[in-house]
Amino acid sequence: MKICIHRGAKEIGGTCIEIEAQGKHIVLDIGVPLDAPEDEQSLEGLLPKVSGFKEQDDSLLGVLISHMHMDHYGLGHKIRQDIPVWIGRSAHNMMKAAIPFIRNGFAFKNPNFLQNDRQVKIGPFSVTPYLVDHSAFDAYALLIEADGKQVFYSGDFRGHGRKSSLFDKLLAKPPGNIDVLLMEGTTLGRVGTMEGFKTETDLENDFFRAFRETDGLHLVWASSQNIDRLVTIYKAANKAKRLFIIDLYTAEILKATGRDTIPQSGWPDVRLYITHRQRKQIIDKNLFNTLDQHKSNRVFHEDLPKLAKNSVMLFRPGFMGDKGLENSLGGTALSYSMWNGYLEKDSSRKVLEWLEKNQIPLKEIHTSGHASVTNLIRFAKAINPQRLVPIHTFEPEKYSEHFHNVECHQDGEWWDVR
Repeated sequence: MKICIHRGAKEIGGTCIEIEAQGKHIVLDIGVPLDAPEDEQSLEGLLPKVSGFKEQDDSLLGVLISHMHMDHYGLGHKIRQDIPVWIGRSAHNMMKAAIPFIRNGFAFKNPNFLQNDRQVKIGPFSVTPYLVDHSAFDAYALLIEADGKQVFYSGDFRGHGRKSSLFDKLLAKPPGNIDVLLMEGTTLGRVGTMEGFKTETDLENDFFRAFRETDGLHLVWASSQNIDRLVTIYKAANKAKRLFIIDLYTAEILKATGRDTIPQSGWPDVRLYITHRQRKQIIDKNLFNTLDQHKSNRVFHEDLPKLAKNSVMLFRPGFMGDKGLENSLGGTALSYSMWNGYLEKDSSRKVLEWLEKNQIPLKEIHTSGHASVTNLIRFAKAINPQRLVPIHTFEPEKYSEHFHNVECHQDGEWWDVR
């Protein structure tokens, strides 16, 4: 068995790993780099040079997507659409649900679905998915077996989310005889990442206090695809006796999870609000049937000011300027619940200016989607590989400070699993 990390050996994002055995190939993830331009032409030039991605090559047997974050799947629409793809069912349903609402949204054609602990045979490869705790819903680590060798790809994971029991379960009963562990190291080298992070329960308590201290509408700037975080916000709002207001995009993403234990637009303490910008989107893309599925608890712009002081609203930059929201800003506060690096980008500047103009205080309430260094150490110790290869990190040289048997490789380098 041979491996080539096409991208990710010394950067976070854009992950793409090719594995060869008996003249056949599979690919793990095909992501967009975090600093990639958003235009389609630029994305075309970022596609890794894997034989079969563009031209016919029957030795390429398929692509496996670990989870639904753009830095792991975002170039998937640039490859031949007849290449077999494996991904989690709920993750793919969420991809489809997002298409009308996000730039560069797409779904795979006739994908195969990964299931926890259900082995898949792909030519000479046997692949076993392990459901993991991560800020992306329906995320997997992957065990790849071929030629008598075993490679374990961690994907992205953590041990402090709402599915932390999956992390504990994997540590208690890890796969054995691992020759190579490809392990993410997102938090290595970052300040304050050694001991651990707040749990989602900790955040629930933080949100609850923030909601109780707010006189008017409380806005939460968070990703609609971070299901753990949406559950946390909903629980905190419920505890604070506030309604949870979502938009149509969020309602569709929640529905796509297929889980009736996750908040839905029809729940009694959830409300649907369509901003002016999203109303135009509904008209332009003929999403009336989609809207009909979620309209039971819809509120309109004239209703929002009356509900504001008893509500929490999920917020995105496109909401600025909406009539209903602008009329509901007395006593408003905003909690920011994403990576704080986004606040430094030019795209966030207008929001920060809008908050200052309207005298809306901003407070960060967030926790990482990735494992702390301490949990990375616990993970590596449990897997106990012959070799540990850095992936999804800006600090590959720091691995040897914490782990044994570290072996670094360069992007584009082919090397043997031995």
